Amino acid sequence: MLVLTRKPDQSIMVGGDIEITILEVRGEQVRVGIRAPRDVVIHRKEIFEQIREENTTASEAEPVPQLNDLIANKTHSD
Repeated sequence: MLVLTRKPDQSIMVGGDIEITILEVRGEQVRVGIRAPRDVVIHRKEIFEQIREENTTASEAEPVPQLNDLIANKTHSD
């Protein structure tokens, strides 16, 4: 892990097109601004982990029956 020290209004560049700026330091909280291309997805880590967990759960779920199968079963049971 690269560890850097920055003060408010100072930035860090990631690659050539992502800029991370320290906006404010207040006690134990740090406000960070991120300027990145629109196609770069940015999430807080806890949100990213929640999305990943939900995606894993969804991929392990039983597939939903096809609509045609449901209609065929309904027609045969009438």
